[in-house]
Amino acid sequence: MAERRSLPAWFGYAVDGAPGVAFIAVYLVTRDFRLATWVIVVGSLVALAASLVAERRIRPIPAITSALAVVFGGGSLLLHDPQIIKMKMTIVDGLLGAALFAGLALKKNPLKMALGGTFQLSDGAWRTLAIRYALFWWVCAIANEVVRRTQSDHTWVIFRGAALAVAVVFALAQTPFLMKHNRAGGEPEAPPPPDLGI
Repeated sequence: MAERRSLPAWFGYAVDGAPGVAFIAVYLVTRDFRLATWVIVVGSLVALAASLVAERRIRPIPAITSALAVVFGGGSLLLHDPQIIKMKMTIVDGLLGAALFAGLALKKNPLKMALGGTFQLSDGAWRTLAIRYALFWWVCAIANEVVRRTQSDHTWVIFRGAALAVAVVFALAQTPFLMKHNRAGGEPEAPPPPDLGI
């Protein structure tokens, strides 16, 4: 069995975010929403394959994100309805936020389960981080729902690009908190952005 490769965190973020960035770039150049949707469907599969080849493993979160991009993008293409892929952010971010809050209510922390090997935080710090992420995801889901229901395809694509940038800023903004509460010492990397997919 091939050994896992340890690659810089930026590699994973770049691979995970590439299909979303490609979707936005193709749409802005061509103004063809359907073509851009094809790009994200194919790009998600390519990104997953690239991650598998480079890291010799499939990371769960990118795998789920890629699968959802294929499902929602494929449904959008099959039914000729751009609203289907636009709903992905609302549904996925809404469910992620709900999963974090449900986990906390059950005295479990899904965020700690996903990132516990990366950071050594107290239970209280993990709880605070989970609440921050859950609220962020819910804000994104609500904002997406408002924009997709009231604005044009073009405006939604601009909004989605801005949401990608905000997700990166949000993740980086958690670094001081992690530095303060990291029990392992040293300087931790920023946690992954909440949502790099479309």
